[in-house]
Amino acid sequence: MIDLTGIDGRLHDGLSALAEEMRTHGYQRDEPVREIFGLLGDRWSTLILLVLAIGTFRHAELQRALGRLGAEGKISQRVLTLKLRTMERDGLVIRSATPDVPPRVSYSLSPLGSGLLAQARALLGWIQSHRSAIEQARAAFERLEV
Repeated sequence: MIDLTGIDGRLHDGLSALAEEMRTHGYQRDEPVREIFGLLGDRWSTLILLVLAIGTFRHAELQRALGRLGAEGKISQRVLTLKLRTMERDGLVIRSATPDVPPRVSYSLSPLGSGLLAQARALLGWIQSHRSAIEQARAAFERLEV
């Protein structure tokens, strides 16, 4: 039960339903619904998924590709490793290593990662089709802030 004290009574039913939906699908910090949305909203992960959709990459070439494509500049080896490990843990990326010394490690998109990327592309399409409305809203907001 959610505490709705101090909230307009007309909103109680909707908030109660939302709270139940969140309990059903996960609202804790480590729940997939929260972590995957966070992953898609972070600085590098969506770009990593987009690049891995092209093919299999070794760590260094993936790092170079991301640095050249991303507006943020270069991604550090440590950050890339952490992102790839998180995605591997969630089943989005497949890590392959050869038995050579040193091992040759490469990364590719898993079927689960491809499915997530399809959803992310739909969201990207929505953003692109509404870009002008978003930019207009931002400009109107900025005018109000002055």
